[in-house]
Amino acid sequence: MAILNELDSTCGISDDELTERFKESIRIDDEIRRIKGLPVARYDDETRRAYLEYPDGRREYVGE
Repeated sequence: MAILNELDSTCGISDDELTERFKESIRIDDEIRRIKGLPVARYDDETRRAYLEYPDGRREYVGE
């Protein structure tokens, strides 16, 4: 059985680079959803509630 170290599990990519790639993938996915006319899930820190944001800017809070 092979023993993996930290570099093996991340292919030599730093945590900061992985974080940036993850954020960019989410941004790209959100843009694709907007183009297709699908809502994007968001979280409102002020009201502490999740909502769906539609391409026209309308917000629909979850549970209403």
